[in-house]
Amino acid sequence: MRQRAELFAGFAALIVLGVIAALAGGSGEAATSTEFVPSTFVATPGGAEGLLDAITRLGIPIRRWRERPVGLASYASMPRQIMVILEPDLAHPISAPELLQLANYSATSDLLIAGHTADHLMRCFGYKVDWHPFDSVRVSGLGSNPPKVGANLVATNATTFADTTRTFDVGRAVCHVPVYQSVTTLLDSPRGPLVIRLVRSDNGRQIILAADAGLFSNRDLRSTGAGVFVLGLFAGRYDRVTFDEYHHGYGGSGSLFAATVAWSRDSPWGWMAWQLAGVGVLALLFGAVRFGPAIPAIVRRRRSALEHVRALATALSAAHGHDEAVAALIQGLRRRLAPPALRTRSDWRRWLDHLMARSRSTDERAAIARLQTLAEPGQPSSSVLDAANTVEELWQKLHP
Repeated sequence: MRQRAELFAGFAALIVLGVIAALAGGSGEAATSTEFVPSTFVATPGGAEGLLDAITRLGIPIRRWRERPVGLASYASMPRQIMVILEPDLAHPISAPELLQLANYSATSDLLIAGHTADHLMRCFGYKVDWHPFDSVRVSGLGSNPPKVGANLVATNATTFADTTRTFDVGRAVCHVPVYQSVTTLLDSPRGPLVIRLVRSDNGRQIILAADAGLFSNRDLRSTGAGVFVLGLFAGRYDRVTFDEYHHGYGGSGSLFAATVAWSRDSPWGWMAWQLAGVGVLALLFGAVRFGPAIPAIVRRRRSALEHVRALATALSAAHGHDEAVAALIQGLRRRLAPPALRTRSDWRRWLDHLMARSRSTDERAAIARLQTLAEPGQPSSSVLDAANTVEELWQKLHP
């Protein structure tokens, strides 16, 4: 009856834990993530995989750059190529040395830079981002369904920009703002330009600056007028488009474990796996609790040497080896009592006679005499057990 009650209690606890884990694991939000991550590896509304697919459908080759910008120096240049940098992740920002590498790369390739987290790179080209996190900027020129943006561009009117974030180890990174032959506002707002195109005077390369990277997200490309505008920046203009994915955390240093954990946070299947793991751990902890008193252990006493001798004597007696058993017992006593120099294979009967002659105690002489009698042929089966007891008695009396 007690076992049934314990089994029922265990199943009830498991069901309760499963319900608690399901309620705790459910976020109450939609299964599709709304987080803004403008990466071409992300297919959610806040990702940029739709932009990559659309450019591919236009017949333009694409590449995802997942290395440090220092490798761009060996990247084959083309007359019509552009590198797209969409709002670097705060956990993987553009460092001061990388700032100079990307600024110098504009001498061999066009650049598209978007997002307020790339503000210090835009300053190398004479502009900064005026960000309005709690207020949207009205977009002009995108029809009746314009996207919502939260920033605009402002000219710095500076000729140089110094990044001092790595002064302690690599020093100041200073970039010089190039001279432009033309500055064109591609997308405007009452607060200032949202997207501009800069054309360098020295090499004719173009730099496109966008204040808000949300214009390139899957959501805005599909549901607002930003889709036609953004694709017009690439269609018929370039033979290759390169997307910077290193500053979104997709560099070679990433791990499969980190990617798996990130997927499990955003996927319903991942939530289910975490809930099942939590239920299993809690069930294991609850199963470790013992119900009822502890079962007393069986005390097993170790057998004495005399018990082993008696067991051997009984076994030999059952095999009708009385004489051999008694002789073996006496020889074992001789091995324990005689010095190593006197342990020979001589007749044990003579050794008993010699032991009788040396003995001065009446009890010892009686025990030796009884042992000599038991060693004679024709004794009953009980003689083996008597001999074992006599040998043990002599050992207790004679051993030093």
